[in-house]
Amino acid sequence: METIYKPFSKLFILFLKKFVIITYILLSFNSNSFADEGRKSLRIGLLAPFSGEYKDIGQSIMLSLQLALEEIGDDNVKIYPRDSGFNNPNQLINSVESLQSQDIKIVIGPINHEDFKLLASFKDMIFISPSNINPKVQTNIISMGISLESQLKSIERFLKKSERKKTVILYPKNNYTNLIDNKINNINLKNFKVFKYDPDPKILTGQIEKLTNYKQRKRNLISRVKILEKKDDDASKLELKQLEQKYTIGNVNFDSVLIIDFGNSLKSVLTSLVYSDVDQEQVLIVTVNQWFDKSIFLENSIKSLYYPSVELKNFQKYKKNYSDTFGIQPSEITILAYDAIGLVYYIWNKNNNKINSVKDFIIKDKIKGKIGTFNFIDGKLMQELNIYKASNKKFVRF
Repeated sequence: METIYKPFSKLFILFLKKFVIITYILLSFNSNSFADEGRKSLRIGLLAPFSGEYKDIGQSIMLSLQLALEEIGDDNVKIYPRDSGFNNPNQLINSVESLQSQDIKIVIGPINHEDFKLLASFKDMIFISPSNINPKVQTNIISMGISLESQLKSIERFLKKSERKKTVILYPKNNYTNLIDNKINNINLKNFKVFKYDPDPKILTGQIEKLTNYKQRKRNLISRVKILEKKDDDASKLELKQLEQKYTIGNVNFDSVLIIDFGNSLKSVLTSLVYSDVDQEQVLIVTVNQWFDKSIFLENSIKSLYYPSVELKNFQKYKKNYSDTFGIQPSEITILAYDAIGLVYYIWNKNNNKINSVKDFIIKDKIKGKIGTFNFIDGKLMQELNIYKASNKKFVRF
């Protein structure tokens, strides 16, 4: 009996709701139980980490595919899950060979871009990964992640529409610095400069002070206060009163900041910018996709933060459907796997129930998924992302 994955029964859905802890589910069905015998089956492999450190992500991805199958409503679509492990080459190769032995040509996964080089020899298979590292379509790999290229395109449009003339692009010195360097080289902004910072908060603070010319602006304030204190006219007294609310005098030499960072490191940069008295009424603060992470509001010194992301209403609806069905919250990456199934099904139908190579995916059509609209441009999968403003504990589309 083959190990395949098809839509769960209502009884099993209720079972999952009752038991929140989900184990690695590999369901066995008679492959012809519900299929239309007059139509070919779309057989899709799934490579995800069902063991090891990231097994929860693998389980979450598999459940997202269940939701996708229910929405598609076609019993001719079958999923064959296999454990890829994580940073486990032997496990990955064994799982791919298992799928290959069953003549599975299309696979969702793996999630780790470092596994891509191991897949080069499987030229007769197509891998659709939720990784966002490289949106360029390779011989047998399509990356569906929210790529930095797609984000930068959205940010470019936003900054131009906002009439920003001088942008500072900030990102940390770490393992991804070279990758970001390459992407920044293709950015289409007329006047920008790059500033790479140390992720150590103790060092970072001094670097941001230097970037913002904080010490000189602080001296300007002290000097101006001394002058005003010697005067007794009403105008001087009023100005002196206003300066009590300030830490510096003088503007920074940029009108927008793009921070390519995440988590606590991003929050450290935001705190340093506020500490350096960057006027948030004059300077737009922009970052990359944060998946509507509400913890950003804990950094309450930031009045407004802008970033590109997926369609918010769709994302919220997807998360609610997932949590209502399974009783747990999904990992953000799962919505990409959800859309991957939709993409495969769309191409399969468009090509009369067959997919021969990755070339079948490179079409001119714009495809609407849960994440929003995406299409293939110059051999790259690019998303049309919206810009959102995080402010007052709300996310508002710009």
